[in-house]
Amino acid sequence: SAIVGALVALSILALVLSLVRVEDVTLPPTVKYGMVFDAGSSHTSLFVYEWDSDKENDTGVVSQTLSCDVHGQGISSYADNPPEAGNSLRECLDKALQVVPAEKQRDAPAYLGATAGMRLLREQNSSAAEQVLAEVTKTMQEYPVAFKGAHILTGEEEGAYGWITINYLLDSFTKYSPKAHAWLRPEAANIFGALDLGGASTQITFMPEDPAMSQNEASEFTLYGYSYNIYTHSYLCYGQNEMLKRLAKELIVEAFPSTRVHHPCYPKGYNETVSLSSFRASPCTNSSDPRLPLGHSNVTLEGRGNASGCLASLRKLFNFSACGQSQDCTFDGVYQPPLRGQFIAFSAFYYNFKFLNLTEGQPLAVVREAIKGLCARSWEDVENPKRLPKYCANTNYILTLLLDAYKFNETSWNNIIFQMKAGSADVGWTLGYMLNLTNMVPAEAPARVKGHRPSLWAVAITFIILTLVLGLAALLL
Repeated sequence: SAIVGALVALSILALVLSLVRVEDVTLPPTVKYGMVFDAGSSHTSLFVYEWDSDKENDTGVVSQTLSCDVHGQGISSYADNPPEAGNSLRECLDKALQVVPAEKQRDAPAYLGATAGMRLLREQNSSAAEQVLAEVTKTMQEYPVAFKGAHILTGEEEGAYGWITINYLLDSFTKYSPKAHAWLRPEAANIFGALDLGGASTQITFMPEDPAMSQNEASEFTLYGYSYNIYTHSYLCYGQNEMLKRLAKELIVEAFPSTRVHHPCYPKGYNETVSLSSFRASPCTNSSDPRLPLGHSNVTLEGRGNASGCLASLRKLFNFSACGQSQDCTFDGVYQPPLRGQFIAFSAFYYNFKFLNLTEGQPLAVVREAIKGLCARSWEDVENPKRLPKYCANTNYILTLLLDAYKFNETSWNNIIFQMKAGSADVGWTLGYMLNLTNMVPAEAPARVKGHRPSLWAVAITFIILTLVLGLAALLL
């Protein structure tokens, strides 16, 4: 019986060893999808992203799969007809479902982030803003995606996520090393700053030398295992569309009671008629301003194409005196640490300077001359009359914002790169938002299955059969 017990034990041991000696087969990681609506003040865009389920140091490697521009204006323009805000998203949602596999759709997180346009609407009419978001939510819940909510982002969130997007796309956080077959943090990583100009707000974000800042301007992120402390500030009512409204209002107030107002930033020969009531529709133009004439009468803005007069008028929109003698201050008394490193200027910064048709890296003097030439063009001389009236004002405004407010100078001007894409992805806050979101998705280990070598199984079974035969023979003997 002792011999039989020993033989049975040997057979069990052989079986266990045969099961342990396996080779692992690693399946490729599964692909996940996510989508983010960027609901800006003047328009809405949808971006679809994808990433592998296995993650690099707790941050997913995200790439852009689709971008879709929603027809019409921003969702804040539907304050009087909220259901249309939701309906406007359907065409892009349908396109998104064409690129996300059907079996992945219900697990794809979907978000809508509204920016300065909705921030202004919430200030002006909070119930209307809530109704617009409710209709957007209703529409998105009809689609087979994991809808996570429609929210109004703070200006600081918008700035911070744009900063993440830029540095992610430009490999500042992590870079693939073919030699090491791994993602590594670049040595002496070059962290870029972000300059964003929209229709209703503008943001500046960068990593200062001294991370000690008040919580109002500081944001902290952990990406790819490293922590980053950044300065970010958003200026509501300083986007280009709201700036144009504020400029027109100031010119009208100065010329009152005349109904024909000289506009130094518009080209000669161009006239635009505006209603005084339109200035009461936005918190940015301060409807309670006692200087604003009452009534609903119209005023005609007559272009003069005067670059120096345009600059002088634009400077009046900023309260530079509020900073006193402080060097760590932009305007309106807002704190800003000294600028550091290179900056990517995107959105309206990029589109306005692209119109100047200058090669990258031109000195500031050349840029100024190009803007003067643009302002001097008459309305009859223009090939693209639809948008040109605004370019003289917009480019001069950008110069004022960057030089006088943010304190770039002749030297540091060369640190600004005007860019809208990096690789195949758009620069904006949505990718940074999705990238940060992947930190909240549990990291999945690559799926593994156990596979046995046929030769091992054959040896194991043969050994077990022989052991049983010998055991029976021992019993008989």
